[in-house]
Amino acid sequence: MENDPVTLIREKALWMRRTAFRMVHKAQLGHPGGDFSAIDVMATLYFGVMNYDPSRPDWAERDRFIMSKGHATGALYTALCAAGYYPEDWLETYMQPKSLLNGHPNRNYLPGIETNTGPLGHGFPVALGIAIAGQISGADYRTFVLTGDGEQQEGSNWEAAMTAGHRKLENLTLIIDRNRLQQGQGTEQTAGLDPLDDKYRAFGFHVEMVDGHDVAALLGLLSASPKGRGKPLCIIANTVKGKGVSFMENQASWHHGVPNAEQFAKAMEELV
Repeated sequence: MENDPVTLIREKALWMRRTAFRMVHKAQLGHPGGDFSAIDVMATLYFGVMNYDPSRPDWAERDRFIMSKGHATGALYTALCAAGYYPEDWLETYMQPKSLLNGHPNRNYLPGIETNTGPLGHGFPVALGIAIAGQISGADYRTFVLTGDGEQQEGSNWEAAMTAGHRKLENLTLIIDRNRLQQGQGTEQTAGLDPLDDKYRAFGFHVEMVDGHDVAALLGLLSASPKGRGKPLCIIANTVKGKGVSFMENQASWHHGVPNAEQFAKAMEELV
């Protein structure tokens, strides 16, 4: 259907997956598994939810997005490019020497990046500070932060959660990419997180659990007005690492993995 936001988001997500995998293949570096688990969330935010103007990246009224799982630059850079922050040919330089498109995002290099991330556990506290600033100033912008689930094992997240709940930051939305895999093995084998939803409720969050690849459901939750909720929002997005490519799905080895020529061709056949 023409002008259907769900169709647009799905089209953008497909382009992002194909483009991100091409970038990783060319660079022979990257984190495609975590890119692909997050891309549907990213596409929903940038093409169905957030208020921004790529011609004015510092526009005071823009919604803010923080990619706390900073290694997922394939998802972030393709989203920013598709949103109009820079031309597509910049993506050809991904991870090359002196490229602006580093392996981790740098706000000094690219428009649309709110803060540098890479060391896990840092993005949520920064998003907290941005949301507090908005609350104090009475601004209408919203702050969104995407974390990995393995990243939830960092204590800084729980300090941020305690303060967010205490301050009733209804303008703050935390999205957890719950693919249940981190570098090496499953999250529950490394340091169990469940029941993750109850933990965030105990910290004063309104919590929703959703299929992180159901863009219609994501759109409904993320686009709902936060005004009057009186709590920060935590969305636990149940996802599949490597979603969309059969040999990558649910494989911890694709946390940081690069395709050979045969794998790249197979992925391009599947991503249609």
